[in-house]
Amino acid sequence: MPRVLVDAAAVPADRGALTRYVDGLVAALHRAGAEFVVVCQRTESEHYRRLAPSALVVPGPVAISNRAARLAWEQTGLPLLARQTGAEVIHAPYYSIPLGSGLPTVVTVHDATWFTEPDQHGPRASFFRSATRTAVRHARRVIVPSKATRDELVRVLSADPTRIDVAYHGVDQAQFHPPSEDEIRRAALRFGLHGQSYVAFLGALDPRKNVPNLIRGFAAAVKRLDEPPALVIGGGVHEDDVDAACREVEATVRVVRPGYLRAPDLPGFLGGALVVAFPSRGEGFGLPVLEAMACGAPVLTTHNTSLPEVGGDAVAYTEPDADSIATALGDLLGSPARRGQLREAGLARAREFTWDASAEAHLSSYQRAIE
Repeated sequence: MPRVLVDAAAVPADRGALTRYVDGLVAALHRAGAEFVVVCQRTESEHYRRLAPSALVVPGPVAISNRAARLAWEQTGLPLLARQTGAEVIHAPYYSIPLGSGLPTVVTVHDATWFTEPDQHGPRASFFRSATRTAVRHARRVIVPSKATRDELVRVLSADPTRIDVAYHGVDQAQFHPPSEDEIRRAALRFGLHGQSYVAFLGALDPRKNVPNLIRGFAAAVKRLDEPPALVIGGGVHEDDVDAACREVEATVRVVRPGYLRAPDLPGFLGGALVVAFPSRGEGFGLPVLEAMACGAPVLTTHNTSLPEVGGDAVAYTEPDADSIATALGDLLGSPARRGQLREAGLARAREFTWDASAEAHLSSYQRAIE
């Protein structure tokens, strides 16, 4: 196996989907016996040492907590560190790569929606489009989390498909598991539900996640119910469009917005929901869908991009408009038997996605890079 340097310095500390990708990969590389180096933020060094005791964990300079400084360090300090630690391959797990490092570089491109859905991203889109173009052009290998993302890169960037490797994400079955009654109760108390059932959403609140249409569809689905559930929107920040959608719904419709959720609360939050709704307009993979299935939650998502690769026949599907969401969600809320079928199918489906299998695919990509 080649000695690889994994650049985790760009990974945010919010334990979101990108963080869970790098954490899952690093731990699985350790289990696979890989020889590798992890460079990270100084505050994260002990975390990565616990995840991968066999890895050489190198804290980066304090300045890389600033994006501009980190990007500058990526071009100069990172290649120097790679040579000092004897790395044969650099893996950049988040779009941008060092140029002129003299070493083969592998980059993970998580999705192509910066190109296909630019209006769904806001001011960050131009940076990520530029970084992705550069990375796809100059990296020796490109890792993507789904066949849909591979096909989109070929379509929108004329990327060479022979240089793209698909490595599905895994799910940490220890963290994401069918919750106990106590875990469900603790999560519900944290959200102030006091015994009220709920529909859950987990993810960033950027436009492509389609949260405003979820709110409108949910309101229409529950308006005639005698004991309507709440809608709990976990994760992200409060966006103006989400605020506007909340103002549109009747006062009797309860929408709870706790913001970012602690990792220990996620199994109870997901597994305790009547339905986990994730009506995204486009994903590179769709990790919340996989994690919800692993927690035993019935999932409602869309047919868009990679989501059918993750959900298969184990989830329910809807179009992303509010009327379709209302119909599909109403059908699920009215059918406990269907929710039970999805719960069992989702648990079985989630067991097919492991970080160990993902790490093997990454190791194969590293090997191809030096060949």
